Amino acid sequence: MNTLLYLLARGLVAVIQLFSLPAVARLGRFFGQLAFRLDARHRCVVLENLTRCFGREKSPAEIFELARENFGRIGENYLCAIKTSAMTAAELKSHVEFTGIERLPQKSGDALLRNVVVAIGHFGNFELYARFHDVRPDYQCATTYRALNQPALNRLMQDLRGTSGCQYFERRADGPLLRAAMNEGGVILGLLADQSSKGLRAPFLGHDCNTGLAPAVLALRYEADLYSAICYRVAPAQWRLELGEKIPTHADGHPRPTEAIMRDVNLALEAAVRRDPANWFWVHRRWKN
Repeated sequence: MNTLLYLLARGLVAVIQLFSLPAVARLGRFFGQLAFRLDARHRCVVLENLTRCFGREKSPAEIFELARENFGRIGENYLCAIKTSAMTAAELKSHVEFTGIERLPQKSGDALLRNVVVAIGHFGNFELYARFHDVRPDYQCATTYRALNQPALNRLMQDLRGTSGCQYFERRADGPLLRAAMNEGGVILGLLADQSSKGLRAPFLGHDCNTGLAPAVLALRYEADLYSAICYRVAPAQWRLELGEKIPTHADGHPRPTEAIMRDVNLALEAAVRRDPANWFWVHRRWKN
């Protein structure tokens, strides 16, 4: 059964990858807005989240239109992620712009290239975070993931991601492998920091929510520079990946509290949401009690 499911899904992926990227973007947007009409449960989650955060700033009609646009963007980004996973750096060059890359550390002499931890979120085509290697080939991109419960779909997901050259470490099983990679130096470790996770209750868009500490903890543990990065959708099938200013992990020569570091991370991600609200993944229940 798993093999059949894998073959069916792989066939669907192959069909999607036959089309041009702009055509895939239009198709994904159509299915996303169709889902807005049909998926009442997730539509309610998005409307509830948007009202919580923007209810005092926007009218119900504006929030409804923002929710519909958000569904269109999600469909567009999901299908585009399938297409871009098979595209080379040269093929992506006209569709993806990287800014702020000059902020990354440069190699000095015989010393190991300094590790970097990047706090990322579900913005735009977030699978493109793995392509930082395209503009800084001296770095090895890496991230963590949680394996899907369905083995066939998990295998397909890793097949798609494997073409980027990024190293993926399963959170529950690959801890020793991640440590070994970080000890070698020259790693850009992207960690999703915008989902509800145990660790800290901190404000995000005006409301407290659970915030994981992993970006701060790993940046301190491996003496890595810490940044945020956002994937902005600037037009259909066009994205800009912006590396933010370095987030300080030390003050007066001493490590800052992880809670204080993550509050700064939340502020960086919050600014990105406010800049383009439809670009974020509102279907997630970020503000759980």
